Amino acid sequence: MKRFTLWLAAALLTATAGASQDLKPQMQAFVAEHVKGWASDPIIVNAIIAQNAQTASYDQAKIDELDTLWMAQVGMPDVPLIDDVVNNPTSDFLRARMAALDGAITEVFIMDARGLNVAAAAPTSDYWQGDEEKFTETFPKGPTAMHFSDVELDESSGEVQAQVSMTIVDSETGQVVGAMTVGINLTSLM
Repeated sequence: MKRFTLWLAAALLTATAGASQDLKPQMQAFVAEHVKGWASDPIIVNAIIAQNAQTASYDQAKIDELDTLWMAQVGMPDVPLIDDVVNNPTSDFLRARMAALDGAITEVFIMDARGLNVAAAAPTSDYWQGDEEKFTETFPKGPTAMHFSDVELDESSGEVQAQVSMTIVDSETGQVVGAMTVGINLTSLM
């Protein structure tokens, strides 16, 4: 079965390499049906708002320092910066939503107004997403912005995936407060 899964993943990747636009309607429908409802949950919005209050004064040097620290600590035990992001009630909420979709979501994380991780189902490769399209094509673009990444093969799982990123809006104020990225296992859309 694993050999078939890897073959299917390779075939899908070959057929869709760089062509996330071909799958955009299916990814949009998946997000609308399975993600949008909980993307605006108060646990996510309030966690972002709380972190925005802490990070609003960070300059680029501070952000770079934290990002370097994060990358140096990925995979190490007992690392406060990563642990604070991955081991909190909002991250538990994200993991529960991910588990409820039985493998259809490969990753999920939320970012504050600076592009810094607030919560994540698992550690990301870096702490600052603010220089990446998942942030630059969502947060500054307004409340309805979405970004679709290229299709990629996740080498650890052997699954073909693409990321969908979207702005997070405070429903009480209508203000964009952060962004969220969800990795979608594209075999689940087939």
